Amino acid sequence: MSAKTTPSHHGVKGEQNGRYPNATMKLLMERASCRNFSKRPVSRTVLSRILEAGTHAPTGGNLQPYSIIKIESTRKRAKLAKMCGQSFMAKAPVHLLFCIDYHRLQRWAEIEIAPFSATSSFRHFWIAFQDTIISAQNICTAADSLGLGSVYIGTIMEFIPETRVMFKLPKGVLPVVLLCLGYPAIKLLVRRKLGVEAVVHDERYREMSDRTLQKVFQKKYPNVRLEVTRDRLTRIRTVCSRVHGSAFAKKCIETIKQNGYINMVQRYFGLHYVADLMPTDNEVFIRTIKRSGFTWFEKYRPKKKRS
Repeated sequence: MSAKTTPSHHGVKGEQNGRYPNATMKLLMERASCRNFSKRPVSRTVLSRILEAGTHAPTGGNLQPYSIIKIESTRKRAKLAKMCGQSFMAKAPVHLLFCIDYHRLQRWAEIEIAPFSATSSFRHFWIAFQDTIISAQNICTAADSLGLGSVYIGTIMEFIPETRVMFKLPKGVLPVVLLCLGYPAIKLLVRRKLGVEAVVHDERYREMSDRTLQKVFQKKYPNVRLEVTRDRLTRIRTVCSRVHGSAFAKKCIETIKQNGYINMVQRYFGLHYVADLMPTDNEVFIRTIKRSGFTWFEKYRPKKKRS
């Protein structure tokens, strides 16, 4: 594959061999993100079944510490698409915003006169985050099984204050991820993934040799090469200098020039998910989480209740 025909950062088209033991395995193995939606609406019946599948997802202690904001308004979908900088989102007839929700559980505890400190507990937050994502994936799979397409929008995390206002989220409710749903306008492309040999470890973590590690990624991104341009080199040099210093930047640029192309990992962390910017504003996210009513990162101080 030439540098000029390199695929998007989402990866290389995978294989669909159709040899599966059942329909469920076929569905899981051939699932692909949809970024091109048709005008076909999602019926009330279909959407209700999909949402119900989400409520039946596994959850710690069966507490279901999540809520799903269903968004079908044309205006709101367009606003979210503009906010996230991904125009295709506006064409998806349904958006689902998945949120950790301890507001509902706290109200239940207050009504029934029970102690509650989940918003101050990292343990609760950790499990609630898992539960919320598991519910989202249940819905994603259910949608795929009914012929719909879906795509996760992780960049919604950049707009937590805006979404809290937009959807009137009370304290104790924190947006986690957005899922766009609709019928695909085109056949979806399965992307190559790292295989079992790279991801699964028997009994203990297995450290691969440098060569083996390169091989498994070369299998996922066969001959993927990004064309070298002055702008790209300048950007990568700047990122490398900020993160690891000028000596590392020089080594990286020399490697690119020697190879004659920018490889996939250099592209990911030098040009796309840029290593110098991704860690910035951590303190802003912490403040945002605190404003959302979660204080698990602070020393716990019990709050006295009036009798």
